[in-house]
Amino acid sequence: MTEKLALGAMLFGTVLDERRSFELLDRFVDAGGVWIDTADCYAFWADPTGFGGQSESLLGRWLARRPGVRDRIRISTKVGCEPTVSGRFPESAEGLSAEVVKKGIEASLRRLGTDHVELYWAHKPDPATPLEETVAAFGELMSAGTVGRLGCSNYPAWQVDRARQLARAHGSAGFTAVQQHHTYLRPRPGTAPTVVHRFGAVTDEVLHYLEHHPDMELWAYTPLLSGGYTRADKPLPTEYDHPGTARRLAALDEIAAETGTNRNRVVLAWLTGGNPAATPIVGVSSPRQLDEALAGVTLKLDAEQRERLDSAR
Repeated sequence: MTEKLALGAMLFGTVLDERRSFELLDRFVDAGGVWIDTADCYAFWADPTGFGGQSESLLGRWLARRPGVRDRIRISTKVGCEPTVSGRFPESAEGLSAEVVKKGIEASLRRLGTDHVELYWAHKPDPATPLEETVAAFGELMSAGTVGRLGCSNYPAWQVDRARQLARAHGSAGFTAVQQHHTYLRPRPGTAPTVVHRFGAVTDEVLHYLEHHPDMELWAYTPLLSGGYTRADKPLPTEYDHPGTARRLAALDEIAAETGTNRNRVVLAWLTGGNPAATPIVGVSSPRQLDEALAGVTLKLDAEQRERLDSAR
């Protein structure tokens, strides 16, 4: 069941120092955790240089000091959002040209100290590069055995489908995963979650596409709204200030009471047991938060409980 959870390493090596990051990584692996999610741009906004790479570099140091651990974990990383000019994001984002994709994976592997990653993502669409070029570049990495699978994050559904069509037409590997913001609460109609890129939120259209393409997986980032479900010091973003939120929170509280858990665990159980099922990416800063996330993905909701959660509006 722990394979249903991805440990978000975004702030490892910047906001979280090496000692705490190593402690959390060790605890995750010892508990049977498998997936670790990062990106070449993490975390440029938290580093004095204005550039990323700190998360991958920390993971590389951790792996170097843990012989044998690389065989027990799977690494998910991304390309496309690293700034090329400090302090100028998103306008200077590296994009997804063939050259950037090739150099991006080489740099990521060097920082990680490995010769492959299990899942490689296009971090966000690049309007300046033809989709055909990006798809071909990712396909070459698959053919070379450098990456095990391909995914795209923050893409509109039509572009996901177009990219997959291009890959099929050229006989190359295509995207088999999408990574979007997904959680139990829904933003007020006419607004977009503040935590996402333009096309980053899971919509009914995205869910419909996934339902009809079972070879595609859904990964969910910021599933716990940065503590908004349970922490008084982390209020929910303003886009969730509407009557539907109160009704869905009430449903969460009912199920949490019945299962002897809390809102966070019920949200994770709802995500991992849904249709389509999601792999939540959870960033943690303490062992307690990690233990709670692991408990959440092992919690099973029965059909009646899921129906109550789904029907709350």
